[in-house]
Amino acid sequence: MASSDGYSWTKADGLRPGVPCIGAIQPPSNLESTTDATTDFDVIVVGAGYAGLTAARDTSVAGLKVLLLEARDRIGGRSWSSNIDGYPYEMGGTWVYWGQAAVWREIARYGMQDELESSYDFSRGINKFLLASTDGTKSFTHEQEDALMQSCLAKLFNVDGKDGRDALPMPHSAAGRLSASDRRFDGVSVADRVAEIRADLTPDERLCLEGFVLLCSGATLATTSFYEMLHWWALCGHTYEGCVNHLVRFKLRAGQSSFAVRFFGEALATGRLSYALSEPVASIADLDQSDGSGSGSGSGSSVRVTTRSGRTFSAKRVISAVPLNVLADVAFEPPLRAGRAAAAAAGHVNQTVKVHAEVRDRDLRSFTGISYPHNGLVYGFGDGETPAGNTHVVAFGGQHRHFHPEDDIDRTIAEFQGFAPMNVERVVFHNWSRDEFAKGAWFFSAPGFLTSHFDDLRARQGNIFFASSDWASGWRSFIDGAIEEGTRAAASVRADLMGK
Repeated sequence: MASSDGYSWTKADGLRPGVPCIGAIQPPSNLESTTDATTDFDVIVVGAGYAGLTAARDTSVAGLKVLLLEARDRIGGRSWSSNIDGYPYEMGGTWVYWGQAAVWREIARYGMQDELESSYDFSRGINKFLLASTDGTKSFTHEQEDALMQSCLAKLFNVDGKDGRDALPMPHSAAGRLSASDRRFDGVSVADRVAEIRADLTPDERLCLEGFVLLCSGATLATTSFYEMLHWWALCGHTYEGCVNHLVRFKLRAGQSSFAVRFFGEALATGRLSYALSEPVASIADLDQSDGSGSGSGSGSSVRVTTRSGRTFSAKRVISAVPLNVLADVAFEPPLRAGRAAAAAAGHVNQTVKVHAEVRDRDLRSFTGISYPHNGLVYGFGDGETPAGNTHVVAFGGQHRHFHPEDDIDRTIAEFQGFAPMNVERVVFHNWSRDEFAKGAWFFSAPGFLTSHFDDLRARQGNIFFASSDWASGWRSFIDGAIEEGTRAAASVRADLMGK
């Protein structure tokens, strides 16, 4: 099984589009050729990322007849893995942690608790944190790295004298609404906040702080909401150690696609799931809501979904699991309400470049590093060991020196050299910026975006429900947030149609 998504490069084969993926489900559809608008579906789910997969599974398990439509030739959305020569490369969302309640519930559901491994191995090799800047490269122990990062991030988030604990004590909200304090911080950019504390930061602290922020947001300091950074910090327990544990320490040994297929398989096993991959949706029409008002009717096929290929399907309800940055590419009738349409037009700011390299340098297995501000890849570290005994290095860049890896593979390899000399054997990546079904990586907001649009994004519109990690109340932009949102949408549809 393979997907047309992603790229791989070796010196022998050159740059090739498309990589293996167990999420490229076969057959790509179980629909009959005669399935059309006359078929009576209870719910159509648009998008098979984790939000859509969760919604499709929960509604089909509940007894509803479900159609899952996915634009790509694979499931997983912005979280998928490619197994190349026996090793999984994570192309998008990767890390999970038992401190994330929704994702851990699903890991336990599928008995995958023992399938986690740590990204880090500091038992051998150079065992150093390398801080590279225009002034050269400094070397630190990992203990010094932790102290340096904790110090600079505590200064960034210490808006209340308690490392942000009073400013944002409870980062989850049942309603998902922003408090007055939240809105105040949402109007501030990270650049604004750094300017306030500049005198308190050492040069090394500032490099580390800015590198970490760019890793998280995939944007620039000026276009990154300080509130969204503070929200991440609070979710991680207001400590750098918490950030490492929740954000970049533990991953699934067999890759994210090994997780996604469990959701899909459980839904399929109910006998109530129909699906079609490579079927992008062109339009969604709510037939009961020609004026865009009301909460929808209780029965009958009320929503019509038309795909780009011209196929039309009808259902009582639709769950749109389309990401924010491509929401405007689907034609809604009635049109998206003003607040949601404005949010879709604005979009989020994350244009992360995430690239993997297999390198011959085994000592780099224990390296972590920041290369900033001169390098296109800002943050990198040893993330595993391939079956050949080589080191797997993963690195991230953002908009401050944005580039497209496939345009110049020599430059891409040179960006890895910005951390340390390394002998690159293989490069693997997915260009999320040029992906028409993502137009960016995980959600990250510009200043003021959540204050203006958060409630609108979460609201139901007639017979259409919207579910995406992009507007989760808790782990927004994470796999956990996608599962949270898929669960929320499925529960709402189930209550609507089944009264429970």
